[in-house]
Amino acid sequence: MPKDDRWQYTAVIADDHEIVRLGLASALQKPGLISAEGIAVVAEARNGFETIELVKKHRPNLLLLDISMPMASGAEILTDIKRWSPDTKIVVLTAVTSPGLLGGLVESGVDGLFSKASSNDELFAKLPLILIGGRHIARSLVELMRDNAPPARLSDRERQALNMVIAGKTNAEMADLMGISPRTAEKHRASLMAKLGVKSAAELMSKALREGLIEEHRLL
Repeated sequence: MPKDDRWQYTAVIADDHEIVRLGLASALQKPGLISAEGIAVVAEARNGFETIELVKKHRPNLLLLDISMPMASGAEILTDIKRWSPDTKIVVLTAVTSPGLLGGLVESGVDGLFSKASSNDELFAKLPLILIGGRHIARSLVELMRDNAPPARLSDRERQALNMVIAGKTNAEMADLMGISPRTAEKHRASLMAKLGVKSAAELMSKALREGLIEEHRLL
């Protein structure tokens, strides 16, 4: 970690293209773009192995990650990062366009997912949200993840429960917001997941995005 107290956040950038790393580092460190003092880039990685080692060493607040790098697959990188530095926010920048692969990234629990084919404006606008615990999937990628299968039919109550589960609400919080008992909220949660055939909030978010069950794709 940098010793200069003016840095509130630190970051590692992982991409096998130097020009991409330089551009992202310049933007992150620019005061006022993402945070008032900028974000300190403590290391840059050119491949999967370097990414894992550097994150283990620095424990940054943020990892900007291209999953299509040499020497370690995206799945390996994500698993090891979550193991060695669970508080690091993982934001994936990708050229992948396969709905299945994109859905898998969402299910893995990444904190942000953005397309390399798009402007970085959305990325820079959403990083402050991600750094304080939110999640964001770029709109262009949400559209790619929508498939042609008929979406599950949900009642208004089920849609309300869906949005709350995706937003990370506890059963007690759901109960308070919906005007029901915590036990009933727990039943709503279990019924919703069973209906959609998922076992976790991350899987629920992925399926809801692919099937167009939610318009709001940010976790607050």
